[in-house]
Parts: sequence; structure tokens; C-alpha cells
Amino acid sequence: MAILLYDLVGEDSARPFSPHCWKTAFALAHKGLSFESVPTPFTAVPNVEEGVCKTVPVIRDGSKVVGDSFDIALYLEEAYPDRPSLFRGDGGKAMARFIERWSQSTLHSFLGAAVLMDIHDRLAPADRDYFRKSREIRFGKKLEEVGQGREAGLAAWRSSLEPLRQVLAYQPFIGGEGPLFSDYIVAGALQWVRVMSPFQPLEKADPVSAWFERCLDLHGGLARKVPAAA
Repeated sequence: MAILLYDLVGEDSARPFSPHCWKTAFALAHKGLSFESVPTPFTAVPNVEEGVCKTVPVIRDGSKVVGDSFDIALYLEEAYPDRPSLFRGDGGKAMARFIERWSQSTLHSFLGAAVLMDIHDRLAPADRDYFRKSREIRFGKKLEEVGQGREAGLAAWRSSLEPLRQVLAYQPFIGGEGPLFSDYIVAGALQWVRVMSPFQPLEKADPVSAWFERCLDLHGGLARKVPAAA
């Protein structure tokens, strides 16, 4: 039986967009595990597996239910040790923890604000009120105001990616010659924007952009199969 992945979607159920759900989709594909995406809008999340988690992703693997993208990756690593490793040992797990914190503080903080209104506009009408209220509380301002400075802040954000560029000068992936969960953490953040907004955070000539293109092609083009937002 295929693993179920409860996947955050907007009005178009064929366009999952959560960066955390994408991490999990990449991880499942990396392990070579069959999975079925269960389209889950914001207002349906509280009912997922009887409310086991406040957020998605959540997976059901037989009788086992696991939430949180990092915990899911750890579960997959332990449950399927004979399949390709997501971490290649404890050092890889520690590296992934660092990458996740860096991604949240550097990538998500800018990208989430930059495309907030685009995300809102692609949600189903039933989800827009929830999204607006929760995000306006989080940001302390009207939704329309949050992303107004994205062009002014873009150069500084691009500059903050220099450590990643330096790593990619040595190797094709953060994980080395092939991807690890650390790659999927960062790719999930960029896929979030790609799916939900025409905003272009990366320049085409940026080595990070070339790396992301490689990630889109992984696992039979899993992420590329969802077209970029127009």
C-alpha cells in the first residue's frame, strides 16, 4: 500500500505548495517509496488523521502516522535503512538541522513575506479568511502591506545566499555528488515560491538557480511536473 502524504494545496488541488510538504515528497522519492498525495487545504488540516498535528505534512505509512517534515525524514531513515540514505549518518543529520534553521531564518523569512499576497490569491475562497487573519496577526500589518518591500530587499537576500554559492562551487549538491535531505530543505523553500508566485527571487545566472534546476529534475522530475506559476 502506498504511503499517504497529506499535502497542502490552494484552490488548484494539483498544485501542492508547502515547502515542508515538498521536503517530504522529495524524501519519499529519494527513498524510492510509493506515495499518494492527499490534497489538503488549510481549513482541512485540523481534521487530518483525527487532528494528530496542527500542520502538514503528515504521512500515514500503514498503521504509523508521523507529522513534521524533519521527523518524517528521521522516521523514513530508520524504517527503510536498506534504501538510499537521506543523511548518510549522524553528521548528515546534524548538518540538516543547521540547514533547516538557516532556511527558516534566511530563506523563509524573506520569501514568505515576498509572496504572501500571491499565496492568498491562489487559495480556495474558504481558506482565504483563515489565511488573512492568521498572517496579519503574525506580521502585525495588512496582508497587502507585507510584501511591498520585496524588490528593495531582494539584493540583500540574494547576497545572503553567498555561502550556498561557495558550497556549490565545490560540488553539485549540498549533500555532495548527490542530494541529501539538506538539499530538499532548501529546494522546498524555492519550490514554494515557484508554484505560487511569478516572483523571481533568483537570477538565471546564479549558481543557486542552476542547482535548483537540478533539484527540479530529480526523481523523474517530481517537482518540475507542477508548472511554475504564471
